[in-house]
Amino acid sequence: MRAAAGPICILAILLTAGVVPAGAQPATVEQQLDELFADEWATRLRENPLLATSMGVSDYNGRLPGVSIDDIERRRQQAAAFADRLNRIEVDLLPEERRMDRELFEWMLRNRIESASFYPERIPFIADSGFHSGLLRAADGVSFRKLGDYDDYLRRLRAIPRYVDQNIENMRAGIADGFVAPRVALESVLPTVTAPAGKAVGESAFFAPFRDLPDSLSETDRARLETEAREVIGGLVLPALGRLAEFLDTEYRLHVRDSIGASELPEGAEYYRQRIRAMTTLDLSPDEIHEIGLSEVARIRSEMLAIVEELQFEGGIDAFVTFLRTDPQFYAETAEQLIGHASRIAKKVDGILPGWFNLLPRTPYGIMPMPAEMAPTGTTARYWSAPRGGSRGGYYWLNTYALDQRPLYELPALTVHEAVPGHHLQIALARELEDVPEFRRTLGFTAFVEGWALYTEWLGIEMGVYTTPYEHFGRLSYEMWRACRLVIDTGIHAKGWTRDQAVAFLADNTSLSLTNVENEINRYIAWPGQALGYKLGELKIKELRRRAADALGAEFDVRAFHDAVLANGALPLPILEREIARFIARSLNAG
Repeated sequence: MRAAAGPICILAILLTAGVVPAGAQPATVEQQLDELFADEWATRLRENPLLATSMGVSDYNGRLPGVSIDDIERRRQQAAAFADRLNRIEVDLLPEERRMDRELFEWMLRNRIESASFYPERIPFIADSGFHSGLLRAADGVSFRKLGDYDDYLRRLRAIPRYVDQNIENMRAGIADGFVAPRVALESVLPTVTAPAGKAVGESAFFAPFRDLPDSLSETDRARLETEAREVIGGLVLPALGRLAEFLDTEYRLHVRDSIGASELPEGAEYYRQRIRAMTTLDLSPDEIHEIGLSEVARIRSEMLAIVEELQFEGGIDAFVTFLRTDPQFYAETAEQLIGHASRIAKKVDGILPGWFNLLPRTPYGIMPMPAEMAPTGTTARYWSAPRGGSRGGYYWLNTYALDQRPLYELPALTVHEAVPGHHLQIALARELEDVPEFRRTLGFTAFVEGWALYTEWLGIEMGVYTTPYEHFGRLSYEMWRACRLVIDTGIHAKGWTRDQAVAFLADNTSLSLTNVENEINRYIAWPGQALGYKLGELKIKELRRRAADALGAEFDVRAFHDAVLANGALPLPILEREIARFIARSLNAG
């Protein structure tokens, strides 16, 4: 953190005002850029204490974000001020190696400013999670090495009622404006609020740090901490979640909309176009994306039919999908069996990674069940990145709810996507980038992050991950799932599709279990545009790989290509395309 009145800050203020102290040298453009990055990062950590904790900064461990109207307006003004400072730094005066820093910062600010113009805090949840879900992991990243760490955490817990009430007020503003969630999103997210609100104090996730207090604390301190924790959780935290559940189930329920498309919101068409730009980093229309999706669906379906014919399965693809969804041989009987199967796949892939990547992350990862409060309405899996500071590695969360809906033949594709070489490898490498501004380590452009993970599902063919026709079909079903998203997301949010149309399209074209289909459609309804990044990102990465292979011929090295894709962390797709063009040129010159 910058010192509030240190000499560097005073100089920066004077320079911004156009005044240079006698004898002081004007800041170079690089210094101006670095000061801007440092100011924005310090501001972001102060404004988002949960992010600060995850990044190993303990200064704000006793706080939660503010989301009042004043807080939101302050952050809008901050973003505008940062953008103004950035615009005064001439890119032509920067060294070539610093221009990407400026460019990525500009992308980040533009997305933030465009999104803020729609006041998205009015709907602070999606189908299976929301602001309340992050509270359940409010201790994640806290070291808990000394007494002060526990007291800070207690202060953070005491802030939960204020944070919940501010979010409720934002939702009330949405009610007044007509900017409200669809009914199906409310029904999906409500159990994720009621479940933790109904926990006994000792069983609550909030109480976890106090269950096994270390002997390094005195007996008096341990007794005091446990007593205070029970009082704060039982008297403040759980009642606040109960108040949120009651608000959603009564007042908010009266105003949710039966329509499902973003286009039905005030300024809905503009809002959806902004979501497309933010999630894909491309300027494509809903119609263009819809057509890309239909083309991909047709291609993938022909590959799925080829597997059915290879197996000489009678009855066609629809009967084959029914067989996959219902035959017990494809399903684990216990959660332990499901996690064990995924673990064996993950370790197999770990062992062959060096054949496909030169650079591998230092941060390890593990596999664990998805939290119980998210699982019933949650997706099949999720990646949870490691906090800075080494308190734990990354986690591949596997949904173990409704085991008869979690087919084993899909696990290879799911595992490479969520763990390695998908999310864990890419995100951990980004967090470990050296000699870059802090903000670059946390960039998460959806089209890059999810496009990479989907690309690795396809890469798994070359890596030998899939060993049976059923596993190959499972991968194709997953690819079809992401192609269908292009059709369904644009269908729902721009073309007036009903939920039944969306469910039928996904169920008819994939082997996903019906539970997964229902949960996925709810997710697309509640999170406009997010589902588009996967397939569009994957198509771009595969296109760039073909371009590099064609240009380099026998000199093409897939490991070097992967390193080039991942070298700069998450990038907007147009910048990635430029960087791969540079990689090709360097490789040709080196040859």
